[in-house]
Amino acid sequence: MLEVCVESAEGVAAAVRGGADRIELCAALALGGLTPPASLIRVAADAPIPTHLLARPREGHFRYDAAEAALVASDITAAAEVGLAGVVLGASRDSGVLDTDLLAAWVDHARREGARRGRPLSLTLHRAFDLCPDPFAALETAVALGFERILTSGGTLRAVDGVATLGELVRRAGDRITILAGSGVDTATLPPILATGVREVHASCRSATDDSGEAERRFGFQSGPLLRTDPAKVAALQDMLRTYRTLNNTNM
Repeated sequence: MLEVCVESAEGVAAAVRGGADRIELCAALALGGLTPPASLIRVAADAPIPTHLLARPREGHFRYDAAEAALVASDITAAAEVGLAGVVLGASRDSGVLDTDLLAAWVDHARREGARRGRPLSLTLHRAFDLCPDPFAALETAVALGFERILTSGGTLRAVDGVATLGELVRRAGDRITILAGSGVDTATLPPILATGVREVHASCRSATDDSGEAERRFGFQSGPLLRTDPAKVAALQDMLRTYRTLNNTNM
């Protein structure tokens, strides 16, 4: 399965056009992703493929105070009310371990919202996982909390550099939870990542546009080259996944 993270209405359309299986909806991908605006959430709700909402109220660390925790709870409610398929969450303690109390509260809230609308919200633990000092202990915590998948690069900057850990996570996870490999996933890195046994991958599939944005960068309205979801890159990844499924006779 190919999940594509997007940050715009154009990105939603490009992901669908390229053949993505699922969307992670966010803003500010340059910062690792933040909660998108309500207007974009409504656009994504009309997409013909499942959309998961990233609930991350600000950049930086994943240690949240009560006000920030309430924002995430509100984002979970918004995702349920508009009809999105799931939410992507994560929180840490000062030591880097997962904040089980806060995560449990959000998971319970998501379950209540799913029950209220008559359809559960799928739950993904985001890359706060990659900051955990013991990924295998964090895996067990995620299972106990009731998450369905973990988005991870194997604790490295790029998933291709964390294949040893990814493979061990897949082995230990078994059928209890899905390991979703992300960070730097493209046609060059996909084969060794798939060799770990992962069955879901996460990619941005973006390309730089011809618009240099020189004036916008001078005024501080743009931080670097303008990147947009590229449907051709989405399609290329999906073609590789189809070939992999055929060769391995798997259902992904």
